[in-house]
Amino acid sequence: MILGMTTSTFTFVHVLISLAGIGSGFVVLFGLLAGKRLDGWTAIFLTTTVLTSLTGFLFPVEHLLPSHVVGIISLVVLAVAILARYALRLERAWRWIYVVCAVLALYLNVFVAVVQAFLKIPALKALAPTQKEPPFLMAQLVVMALFILLGILAVKKFRIERAVPA
Repeated sequence: MILGMTTSTFTFVHVLISLAGIGSGFVVLFGLLAGKRLDGWTAIFLTTTVLTSLTGFLFPVEHLLPSHVVGIISLVVLAVAILARYALRLERAWRWIYVVCAVLALYLNVFVAVVQAFLKIPALKALAPTQKEPPFLMAQLVVMALFILLGILAVKKFRIERAVPA
C-alpha cells in the first residue's frame, strides 16, 4: 500500500497526474510559441509536473532506477523554472532560462511516457521488447528533435507581455 492506496490505484493516480502535466505542458508550450504567459495553465503545468516526479519516487523499489534519475533531473529543472518564473519574474536572461526549463521538463515527461508506452502497449512492446531496438530509438529521437525545434522557437517567440502606458 502506498499512501493508503493499493499499488494499482496509486499507479492510476500517478498516470492521471502525469497526463495532466503533459496536457497542460503542451498548452503552456503553445502559449510560449504564441508569446503568451498563460499564468493559470503554467501553474497547473508546473504543479502537476512536480507532483509527477515526486510521486514517481513513492513506488516500492529496492534500488535506484533510471526513472529516478529522470525524476531527479526533472525536479532540478522544475526548481529553476519555478525560480525564474515566480521569484525572478522572467527578468533579463531568466526569460529564456524559464522557457528552456519548461520545455525540458515537458520533454522529460513525454520521454517517460514514450518509455511507458513501449513497456505497456503490446504492439509497441512487440516492436521493441528491450527498448534497444530501432523503433524505440527512432521514436525517442523524433520526440527529442521535435522538442529541440519547439524549444528553440519558444525561446525566440516568447516575450514578456508588457503593460501599455496609459
